[in-house]
Amino acid sequence: MRRRKNRNFQESTRHLFRLYTLIPFTILIVLFVVFTAINGKITLKNRTAEASLEISQSIAGVYGEYEAEVSRMAASPAVVKYADTHLDSEDVYAEFYDFNNRQQVKSIFHIVDTQGVFLASSAAPDELSADLAFGSLLHRISMKPDALLTEMNSFRYSHDRSTDYTFGKAIRKDGRTIAYLVFQLIEADMQKLIFVQNNEVAVVTDEHHAIIATTSNITKGILNKFNPTQDGNGHVLLSGGKYYMHTREIPNTPIRVHTLNSIKSETSTLYTLSIFIAATSILLWIVIHFLSKNMSERNSESIDKLVFALRKLREGHLNEYVDIRTGDEFEILGHQYNNMLDRLKDLLDKNKELSRISTLVEVKQLQSQFHPHFIFNVLETLRYAIKIDAKQAQDIVMILSRLLRYSIGDERSVKLSDDLNYVRDYLSLQQIRFKERLSYHIQMTDDAGSIYVPKLLLQAVIENSIKYGYQGQSSVNIDIIAYTAEGRLILQVLDNGPGMSPERLEKVHQILKNHHNTTEHIGLYNIHRRLVLLYGEGYGIQIRSSEGSGTCVTLTIPYETGEYHV
Repeated sequence: MRRRKNRNFQESTRHLFRLYTLIPFTILIVLFVVFTAINGKITLKNRTAEASLEISQSIAGVYGEYEAEVSRMAASPAVVKYADTHLDSEDVYAEFYDFNNRQQVKSIFHIVDTQGVFLASSAAPDELSADLAFGSLLHRISMKPDALLTEMNSFRYSHDRSTDYTFGKAIRKDGRTIAYLVFQLIEADMQKLIFVQNNEVAVVTDEHHAIIATTSNITKGILNKFNPTQDGNGHVLLSGGKYYMHTREIPNTPIRVHTLNSIKSETSTLYTLSIFIAATSILLWIVIHFLSKNMSERNSESIDKLVFALRKLREGHLNEYVDIRTGDEFEILGHQYNNMLDRLKDLLDKNKELSRISTLVEVKQLQSQFHPHFIFNVLETLRYAIKIDAKQAQDIVMILSRLLRYSIGDERSVKLSDDLNYVRDYLSLQQIRFKERLSYHIQMTDDAGSIYVPKLLLQAVIENSIKYGYQGQSSVNIDIIAYTAEGRLILQVLDNGPGMSPERLEKVHQILKNHHNTTEHIGLYNIHRRLVLLYGEGYGIQIRSSEGSGTCVTLTIPYETGEYHV
């Protein structure tokens, strides 16, 4: 049996790095080629569609302008007057040239009477007088005198000017046709309109596939028709080349726009990128192969530092930090190890402080529960109740008994429902004392009652509400609300007392933020600090108050349904 070759950490790292680098390189190359091919097709389609949209918008604008202008001029008083009387021709020409000079696609216009005589023209009319095609055009206009005629046709004029689309309409007066108005769009201007960037071939046709304008003569078929052949993949075949085509119909017109781009450019791009990817991958493989040794040595040095630091930690040295500056995962491990040491020392300090705070809280709670003034007030109330209302006296004795029994219990954490029962008994005694001057309401959702909380959690807060609530007023109302939200238990104590000034509120906030309290106000601070130590900085007490609007104290702790020890 062949023995497996033993390798140290450096050799194993270098070997595995070289071995497994081949896999992502292969996947990267395949994915990049596939992505490039798909992206090339999508880019080609988008480019063709965008060109089609741009040309369609331009032609739609031209069509709309001429459609509106022909209808307007056919009904223009100046045109109707001239067609009827042959007077004031300058007004007719002024209207035409004012419109024509503002157009991207210029035109030639004619006004011809019903006998075929040219009354006005922006070109030499002799060239069309004997043209049977133009006479046929006038006949088609006369067949529908109230409609606008639009059609593709071609007429040649002097100076190599040609037109490729015609708008025509009858000029009518008193319900009869007196002449015909014809606008013919110049072909050269239409050619300029369909030349757009990032597009190879553009063809504009009518509803009969007759070519109105095109950027390439290879699109022209028999009788100037555009009837391209397609292969099985939906590509258009033109002059031996394959093209991707996008066709768009211009709304409310008989015109269609076809844009075509050769897929040859897509293939060339894919071939070029594939060569680039292959060359780059080879270069990266050489560089990584060369650097693998240095990287494995550096990583090994980091491992040695971590092992040494862990050995020191096992011996009890909490100040043995590691200094790793490799810029990779080992540096992160080093930082995490150093953070762990800081956390351990912080936990030790927090445990000491928590022990101290717990003792202070217990002392404060005992002082509150058995405060001589509180006991004295209860006994005084009991004395008067015995004389006046025996039933109330019995209630006082039962409530006080429950309070004392709950107070001397050993539990440090209790269900919230039990702790609120204590609060309810405490407030009941206070309400017997203050009568209608004290009112309270306790609201608790069903899911909040089973959550365990530190015992007597709200005691100091409620004491403050009663202690300071009567300053400057004769009655106090206390609302206690408990509910859960987003994994947290929210406890709110609201009173309608005089509230606090902004300065006083800021002072209280500063006391809660400090890690060490040197003031005589320890009730709220001890509750807040204990919750922070138990659950973290995101928990504790928040206070909202303003003068004349009362105070709201909010306690936030994690949502826990099982018993824990504090």
